[in-house]
Amino acid sequence: MAIFRRGLSKTRQSFFGRISQMLGNTEIADDTWDDMETLLIQADVGFDTTVKVIDRLQARVRAEGMTKADQLQGALKAALADLLEFPPTLDIAGRELSIILVVGVNGSGKTTSIAKLAHRLHNLSRRKVMIAAGDTFRAAAIEQLQTWGERIDVPVVANRPGSDPGAVVYDATVAAKARGYEILIIDTAGRLQNNTNLMRELTKISEVSGKVVPGAPHEVLLVLDGTTGQNAIEQAKKFQEASGVSGVIVTKLDSTAKGGMVFSIFNDLRLPVHYLGLGESIDDLVLFTPEFFVDSLFDEEDEA
Repeated sequence: MAIFRRGLSKTRQSFFGRISQMLGNTEIADDTWDDMETLLIQADVGFDTTVKVIDRLQARVRAEGMTKADQLQGALKAALADLLEFPPTLDIAGRELSIILVVGVNGSGKTTSIAKLAHRLHNLSRRKVMIAAGDTFRAAAIEQLQTWGERIDVPVVANRPGSDPGAVVYDATVAAKARGYEILIIDTAGRLQNNTNLMRELTKISEVSGKVVPGAPHEVLLVLDGTTGQNAIEQAKKFQEASGVSGVIVTKLDSTAKGGMVFSIFNDLRLPVHYLGLGESIDDLVLFTPEFFVDSLFDEEDEA
């Protein structure tokens, strides 16, 4: 819980903090709803998601006969919590080799998230993990993964910048299987300039891994930059079309006051959030816990 409160402090102290202040000991009025709607949208909860939350709150107010604005605090937390779900367990057990494809735009924190995820699975879950540097279009991405791999003691299969990403993925998949590794995490290119090429590349990588390991990739995790808010939601829709995303990692939430975009991921994209990036440390990629997330958006003295 402590890491959630620390990582979400900017969001809590800004828009959600202002909601708490606004819900003082006054009568519920039209302005109450207008102000709450404005603040939720500013916090990047998203328009459609905000409308759903407000509708549920108004229905509860009518049903329970609420008259005071401060009574809405617990109801708001409950309405927000109802949008979220605890993530399902990653499909990385019960087979010889499980493959996780990681997608996302350049600059989203994808490469660092791969390293942190590999660290979690290697050190916390005691699994044998290998990384494939499939983003061959950026030399920096390859070098960064190799540096991380040395730091966390996880092998990285890479090739020269500009080489065929499909070949890298094939080599890594064959190597992981031959050496008895349990999990292969594959980095991918994050260019959105040409959606057709992106789709083709991601499809090719999926097919290559599937030729060596039936059913692969078993998970496709999309990395979204929390600081980009609703823009990240639009990016996600393109990746959903291109790669069959199964879950989300949200990064950089410690650097933004607009952490409300997490609610849009559940409501607009219908995708589970598996992990949150709440800091720069190797251990700051944490399992998404809805209760901790919602509670950390409000002051400690606020009651659910």
